[in-house]
Amino acid sequence: MTDLTIIWAGIIGFAIIAYVVMDGFDLGIGILFPFFKVGKDRDAAMNSIAPVWDGNETWLVMGVGGLLAAFPLAYAIILPALYAPMIAMLLGLVFRGVAFEFRWRDPAHREFWDRAFTLGSIVATFAQGIALGALLQGITVEGRAYAGGWWEWLSPFSLLTGAGLVVGYALLGACWLNWKTEDALQRQAVTYAGRLGILLLAMIGAISLATLTLEPQYHQRWLSFPGVLATAQVPLATVIVTFLFYRSLRLKRDAQPFLWALALFGLCLVGLGLSIWPDVVPARVTIWEAAAPHRSQVFMLVGAAIMVPIILAYTAWSYWVFRGKVGPDGYH
Repeated sequence: MTDLTIIWAGIIGFAIIAYVVMDGFDLGIGILFPFFKVGKDRDAAMNSIAPVWDGNETWLVMGVGGLLAAFPLAYAIILPALYAPMIAMLLGLVFRGVAFEFRWRDPAHREFWDRAFTLGSIVATFAQGIALGALLQGITVEGRAYAGGWWEWLSPFSLLTGAGLVVGYALLGACWLNWKTEDALQRQAVTYAGRLGILLLAMIGAISLATLTLEPQYHQRWLSFPGVLATAQVPLATVIVTFLFYRSLRLKRDAQPFLWALALFGLCLVGLGLSIWPDVVPARVTIWEAAAPHRSQVFMLVGAAIMVPIILAYTAWSYWVFRGKVGPDGYH
């Protein structure tokens, strides 16, 4: 039971990481969209994600569905606590998806659909960040149920994490466009990436310091001796990755800035894991307390063992096919 629970925690964690990696940059492009020149630049930015954007959201479905199936108690507690940001996120994703398609099919109203694309991207991203902040700051639990109010998710900390994720996804979007586009749009993306990198580091620092004040568990994990010898490696690695990120921008690399930006996100997720492990509802419910029965975990694991490699193979093939530079008319 214990081993399977850890495996399922790993699968859900992988799905969340895959979602951030794959959907983060296309949401980031939507956030940056108003700053691109109307016409060829906007078309090129949109075409850079056209072949993959909808498939990227597969991992969100898998992460949420896996949480329901593998950790039903956690799902039953978390979802009522986050109804408002989750509904906002879904509406933003739907609105964004409709705008993505209709800006091509309804050119007479393209300006409206471009604005809708940006609005949907910002709302979806901000709601995801708020949900993360609300989870970290603590959910009121009594017995085996959520006992807080409708607005418990709203706080200065959750708004800070929402803004931080908007900045982070915008950075990924800028780095993706540096990789995939050429000429003026690529130069614009490099400029934005440099500025957003500095802003993201400031947001990471502010969120990290604020997190230490939320729960005694967080403070103990990060600052108590001898654990601090291990946790100190995360900020050290962040400094190194930041140096490599800006070095790759200065050397005018295409793919490297995007990969180093992903590494920054990876370090943030490592820090999140160090703060809350082994809880699935931080400081409230552990993964073992929330786990589904052993037979259910085995049954689902069989399906995951079949489907996850298929999804990964198809995703890798899609990115390989569309691996070149993109223009206003599509990939070269």
